[in-house]
Amino acid sequence: MKKIVLSAALAATFGAAALFSTSVAASDGTITITGKVVANTCSFSVNGGSASSTVQLPVVFTTALNAAGAVAGNTPFTIKVSGCDPNLTSVQEQFGGSNINATDGNLKNIATATSPQTVAGNVEVQLLNGTTNTVINLNNNNASPVGTLSSGGVTLNYQAQYYATAAATAGLVNTTVTYTTQYQ
Repeated sequence: MKKIVLSAALAATFGAAALFSTSVAASDGTITITGKVVANTCSFSVNGGSASSTVQLPVVFTTALNAAGAVAGNTPFTIKVSGCDPNLTSVQEQFGGSNINATDGNLKNIATATSPQTVAGNVEVQLLNGTTNTVINLNNNNASPVGTLSSGGVTLNYQAQYYATAAATAGLVNTTVTYTTQYQ
């Protein structure tokens, strides 16, 4: 009887030891998580006006937009960013909205007209990085300038221009785009 009790006690002890055994593990790396909490956002001004403003493209002739890929009416504009929290170092505008052509990243012409006016055909509007003159694909905001903040502000330079998808027809052009700031 003593042997059975002793055997049972040993089995229980080794079983518990197996249950509570520790495995060997090594640390493979460290993840550090950082962030910023800022007191305020920045203020914005388009061409010295309000945060929402109009960029007026010049009148151009259809002969300037007579084939696919032709551009005309290049017009500079700025977005001035000011009053940013001193913990921020840079900003980049991300453009969006329902007027972006999913194929080429340009802005669709959404003008409407009443007779005798007409809507320009085969015309889109492109936005460009005003520093590099590179077209900004608004589907992914590739080429949108990054501005380094100095004293809480920076002026971002852009351009807008007509873009022909084929030989343009005469008429009105109107489009809109929203911008959202990415802070660093």
